[in-house]
Amino acid sequence: MTLSSIPLATSDLQISGGIRRSSTQICAPVMAETVDQMLLLMRKAKELGADLVEVRVDFLKNFNPRQDLEILIKQSPLPTLITYRPIWEGGQYDGDESQRQNALRVAVELGADYVDVELKVAHDFYNAIQGKKPEKVKIIVSSHNYQNTPSVEEIGDLVAKILSTGADIVKVATTALDIVDSARVFQVLVHSQVPMIGIVMGEKGLMSRILSAKFGGFLTFGSIEAGVISAPGQPTVTDLLDLYNFRQIGPDTKVHGVIGNPIGHSKSPHLYNGAFKSVNFNGIYLPLLVDNVANFLNTYSSPDFVGYSYTIPHKEAGFNCCDEIDPIAKEIGAISCMIRRPDGKLKGYNVDYLGAIAAIEEGLRASNGASNGSGSPLAGKLFVVMGAGGAGKALAFGGKEKGARVVVANRSYDKAKQLASKVGGEAISLAELENFHPEEGMILANTTSVGMKPKIENTPLPKHALKHYSLVFDAIYTPKLTRLLREAEESGATIVYGTEMFINQAFVQFEKFTGLPAPKQLIRDTLARNT
Repeated sequence: MTLSSIPLATSDLQISGGIRRSSTQICAPVMAETVDQMLLLMRKAKELGADLVEVRVDFLKNFNPRQDLEILIKQSPLPTLITYRPIWEGGQYDGDESQRQNALRVAVELGADYVDVELKVAHDFYNAIQGKKPEKVKIIVSSHNYQNTPSVEEIGDLVAKILSTGADIVKVATTALDIVDSARVFQVLVHSQVPMIGIVMGEKGLMSRILSAKFGGFLTFGSIEAGVISAPGQPTVTDLLDLYNFRQIGPDTKVHGVIGNPIGHSKSPHLYNGAFKSVNFNGIYLPLLVDNVANFLNTYSSPDFVGYSYTIPHKEAGFNCCDEIDPIAKEIGAISCMIRRPDGKLKGYNVDYLGAIAAIEEGLRASNGASNGSGSPLAGKLFVVMGAGGAGKALAFGGKEKGARVVVANRSYDKAKQLASKVGGEAISLAELENFHPEEGMILANTTSVGMKPKIENTPLPKHALKHYSLVFDAIYTPKLTRLLREAEESGATIVYGTEMFINQAFVQFEKFTGLPAPKQLIRDTLARNT
């Protein structure tokens, strides 16, 4: 099942960043052991900008339903959704079922705005209240699947089953085993004739929580504090509002993202979402934890899924999925940027080499006190590239184009040899690199992931080998100062941060995504704040 058939508006109107484009609400779960702690959290939720709170009374110690609910409902500064989740549906309550349902009936009677009732007991619950429900109280009938995400047909049947109970609002939460699982929930959500909450849990389901505003979800959940979550994969209220510009997402918002695995470290959403908002571009940029690139692209094939950045390990897989490839990207054999053209065709570009080579040249010019005269300061230099993957290829071809003598060092010698032969260079294994110094003043570029968060104590080359290099560049940008760069600087080399490559290629990608000039200073400032 793909998203190509979903009837979505595709207008590209640039409207003021202040306009709210969807009615999807942000609900902050409140979990605490005492009523007083809950009231504090409710006030915090309001300050953060949440629209309502989910009061998870199954977390309360010594819960006295009538007394506690009266305080929580009447004193909440925001509308309340009362949830008393039993252990058999992923909650904390492990007691008598009739007592639990009795507490939920008290919440209805006391005028909670919403009360969550699990599908398994919904018929019993409705029979017990016998239609005695204040008009303003809405019943959410919920189903949680912690194993997987069923087919569109099965989700549709589940929605029908929930509706048959008399539910005012349908809630379906499933679990993402793959990022494409969210598409099945979107498919049901966008066609739902009744208010529906559709959430796909887990890191691979993050897009379901953010794009619920695009596909018409009734609400999404955002945690009050990072890590204090009521379900796996929940973003914070602050991230929804400030990082993902949740209020500005609507049916015609264009979807972009960075495709990689792992992807949690990526700073790209901070850069592009802020930049999109600054020029009133109706777009969103997401971290996309993708296992299979072809499967992802085939699933999200609607015209509104328009642009992607590619990172480790998917640059070559992205290349193989393009309908058309920019000539330099074709030579490199890997892409770092993909655009869906208006005719639906996917075009690939490699912007890594532009960003990285420009950053290295700037570093060389600064250290030599040279001006931007004719010719590249890389010309004639011995240029050692560590790694022969997508970024390694980009650097090797970029170096060749600038007249450098390229040496490719890779864990697999065969892969190094393959790349070196394409750029007229030399190949060595990474093990040999430690003792490789045919001359002084060489240039080193690391494109491996050694030293990237969380394993920041690792380095691809021991410190004693770094004294032979005049400049060292590391493509890693989390952390900004890797162990390799720190030790290179201590050894007397000029260092160039991966952030410089990242910034240069971000300018190019922003312009490809939006057709507008990049707000360069804003992008630089944003990156400085987030590294």
